[in-house]
Amino acid sequence: MAGKSDKREERQEGITVKKSENFSEWYTQVVAKAELADYGPVQGTSAFMPNSYAIWERIQEVFNKMIFETGHRNAYFPMLIPESFLTKEKEHLEGFSPEVFWVTHSGDNKLGERLVIRPTSETMIYSFYSKWVRSWRDLPLLLNQWCNILRAEIKSTKPFIRGSEFLWQEGHTVHATKEEADKEVMMILEFYRKLSEDYLAVPLLVGKKSESEKFAGALYTTTIEAMMPDGKAVQAGTSHNLGQNFSKPFDIKFLDKDSKLQYAWTTSWGIATRLIGALIMIHGDDRGAIIPPRIAPIKAVIVPIYKTGEEKEVLAKAREIKSALATAGISVILDDRDDRTPGWKFNDHEMKGIPVRIEIGPRDVKEGKAVMVRRDTLEKKSVSMQAISASVADLLEDIQKNLFAKAKAALDASITITDDYGQFRQTIENKGGFVLSGWCGGQACEAKIKEETGATIRVIPFESKDVRQKCVYCGKKAEQNAYFARAY
Repeated sequence: MAGKSDKREERQEGITVKKSENFSEWYTQVVAKAELADYGPVQGTSAFMPNSYAIWERIQEVFNKMIFETGHRNAYFPMLIPESFLTKEKEHLEGFSPEVFWVTHSGDNKLGERLVIRPTSETMIYSFYSKWVRSWRDLPLLLNQWCNILRAEIKSTKPFIRGSEFLWQEGHTVHATKEEADKEVMMILEFYRKLSEDYLAVPLLVGKKSESEKFAGALYTTTIEAMMPDGKAVQAGTSHNLGQNFSKPFDIKFLDKDSKLQYAWTTSWGIATRLIGALIMIHGDDRGAIIPPRIAPIKAVIVPIYKTGEEKEVLAKAREIKSALATAGISVILDDRDDRTPGWKFNDHEMKGIPVRIEIGPRDVKEGKAVMVRRDTLEKKSVSMQAISASVADLLEDIQKNLFAKAKAALDASITITDDYGQFRQTIENKGGFVLSGWCGGQACEAKIKEETGATIRVIPFESKDVRQKCVYCGKKAEQNAYFARAY
């Protein structure tokens, strides 16, 4: 039967390397054994399995609620983009040409104009916006799309984090003034911060990109950056003010209230499935994944434990618990498989990262209790069945807070502050993490640092108070602080 405790365990291989000793192999094993993704036949592609796609659906649900409340709507645009569209914005073309996939034939017939499979959708979407925007009454235009993106990634591929095909959302908005566009950029950046920190329990550094690291074609780019346990940063989301750099070549104009023709101001912003990779990297342990409760598709699993002849009353009580939790709005499953032992199930659900496990056996039924096991610390606690819903709800919140606190402590510990270039290089090479240093603002210094260390400017803090005295590279007066790191 499903919960027979005397049945021989079937072989179940867990993670065979420690996260602290071989991070890359650990991550690869977690992704595979937690059934999150499987490699595709084309390099850089993978299948998003139900366990990971459900997390992506939760991310969509949370973010959609945020943007819908502020007047945004979802739409969908074509993925095939004429080459002539891409060439309209020079900086954009130069930024994306090296990594685009080209469509050159329709069947056996060569196309008259090559088509790009979207690496991002600014050019396609703005060709529509030029038709849809006519008057100030049409503004602001606030649309978002959820779609796939293809960029030729032939090295350093890693499921969720970096690949040739990934899923994302990209918002594209049109405004009458720069001030309105600026406000949009910062509002979305705050949504991203809230999604990442409050739901995924992934702490961030927030700020702007340098001129050389901004989105190709943007006036400026704002960013949220996370730090992984191996000392490399992940760009978790970006929000861009595109100025009039796209509205002019795509002729997005409107008649203002004084009947004067004006070019519009546009923004774009996006997050991708790399958020899933980031939360696995940050929260997972040597037993597998740990999914933060607020983003977890399944928040609790009930595992009944019994011997032959005991199953009827144990399963009946397990179903009562499931019903109580579901009524309380807690997503829960009952693992009543009869071809797996309780121990096998424990390992399976720990691997997949379900936040809370509830164990119930004959003695628990008699005593009116159940055992809760939290995935983050594996601590067990016996609770009254009458209070099971409230107990699980409280435990889920405690797990969420604990995961964020632990990750925030790790982020803080990853930051090294120095204006000594020798220490800078040594830190990047050995410790990794973020290095906070002064920067003169010169692209030459930025380029030399990247060339010599592999580190780039990940974030320039919005507030410039307490600026370091000198540039970490050239020694001249620092114009601003910058966080440097190697990145995925």
